Amino acid sequence: MFNGKKLLALIPARGGSKGIPGKNLRPLADKPLIAWTIEQARRCSWIDRVIVSTDDSVIAETALRWDAEVPFLRPPALAADDASVIDVILHTLDWYRQRDQSYELVLLLQPTSPLRETADIEAALQRLEDCRADAVVSVCPCEHSPLWTNTLGPNGHMKDFLDFKALDNRQRLPTYYRLNGAIYLARTEYFRQRRGFYGDRTYAYIMPSERSIDIDSLLDFQMAEFLFHRNCSCSEIR
Repeated sequence: MFNGKKLLALIPARGGSKGIPGKNLRPLADKPLIAWTIEQARRCSWIDRVIVSTDDSVIAETALRWDAEVPFLRPPALAADDASVIDVILHTLDWYRQRDQSYELVLLLQPTSPLRETADIEAALQRLEDCRADAVVSVCPCEHSPLWTNTLGPNGHMKDFLDFKALDNRQRLPTYYRLNGAIYLARTEYFRQRRGFYGDRTYAYIMPSERSIDIDSLLDFQMAEFLFHRNCSCSEIR
């Protein structure tokens, strides 16, 4: 429990992956990718239950082996390419509510963010409390300022592409942040009302870029492996 509130951690992991086939089971430093997120969640003493929502029996068996719960296999409609993670969360909350089990807090941890730490999860929970927030979402600084971006004109024309006078002094440019996909936390009723994590009472938890890899391609996977081994050469990453 976190401050007297029951907390459910949900790890979504469907079997189909277009970018990297078998992504959630692909080894990262001798463990399946999904195992890193399961371990991070299980190390957080505030989490009451760590479950994996999947449609894939092999992922389910792997999750059980790494001590997550897999109370059901996800319905086919929630495993399609156009399925929403919001609906996956609602399905899970409803599944428990139908069995007279309720959770005041819900935490979404995507397995594609293996470099987050348990300390990040705990800090996000503390941020929820300190800000009296209804939701907390992790972000990281943008690698490149969006002020250096624009759409292209016809045939790739770059007329008025950038306001170079405004970009003269890089040190004076504001810091921009992006979603990093690592942590989504909300009070359950707020999540149900909003059908999501975003609203007037949502606050950011800022993570460093080196823990913000969101694996969507082979290059992302290779970058995660590099950062993992670099960190392990200095100290334990977890």
